[in-house]
Amino acid sequence: MSKPTIDCVQKADAQLGETPLWDAARGVLWWIDIERPTLWRLDLATGKASALEQPGTYLGSLALTRSGRHLIARDLSLLLLDPGTGATEPFAETPGEAMPDTRLNDGRVDAKGRLWIGTMDNGLTDGRGGFYRVDPDGAVAAIFGDVIVSNGIAFDPDGRHMYFTDTRRYITYRLTLDASGERVENREIFADYSATGDRPDGACVDADGCLWQAFFGGGKVVRYARDGRIDREIALPVSNPTCLCFGGRDLRTLFVTSATKFLTPDQLAAEPLAGSVLAIDGVGQGVPECLFGA
Repeated sequence: MSKPTIDCVQKADAQLGETPLWDAARGVLWWIDIERPTLWRLDLATGKASALEQPGTYLGSLALTRSGRHLIARDLSLLLLDPGTGATEPFAETPGEAMPDTRLNDGRVDAKGRLWIGTMDNGLTDGRGGFYRVDPDGAVAAIFGDVIVSNGIAFDPDGRHMYFTDTRRYITYRLTLDASGERVENREIFADYSATGDRPDGACVDADGCLWQAFFGGGKVVRYARDGRIDREIALPVSNPTCLCFGGRDLRTLFVTSATKFLTPDQLAAEPLAGSVLAIDGVGQGVPECLFGA
């Protein structure tokens, strides 16, 4: 297996960079800084990056849509955003009133155009969060609760299985969906780090059906074979990789966002690329991102 190459494609100092998504229609990479709520656009052809700052406290997640707009998660609300003008339109609300001090976090769209997204406890300790399915008509269905930090949502190419991580329980689950793909029939542990405290974060699935996952505080991304074995591990020049996606020509570049959050001044000095966007080539091929909408 050839040695991968790792490059920095956007030097940044994101507090909590997250949710990179390859927009094949525009040929650009989108990503967000959650805690300095900003939507970033990176044109790989020119290297030009532009920022669209958002109101609110957190910009928790991002999804591409069939209309060309973005579906963004701002605090506990979902909004449609025009990336050209910055104009937003309310779309849906998640039931956060009963669970104070929570916000929306990681999400991903399935093959039928539905968004699966979770909430999390801002204190990172209690099971205040939940997991939801958001349909194209704006209906929100609760899937399960008792989640500390929703993360790592990715879909198996077979359409019947998905992955879900509770980062602060240190567990990644493999979920089996029913025939309609609307409900979870079974939840089993796929990877358990509760004994070590390793923090699995954002994830994506490649063309071979293998799960790629970033480890916050672990300075690495790993690939799991379909049976749960780690068959590839790539060390990174940042301690806090957060999420990843395949993109670029033929979906053969693995993009990784990162964070400066929790790093000490000494660590920041030693990690000049902390908070930047990295690109890894030579590790395989991804699958196209699904688009939200009917």
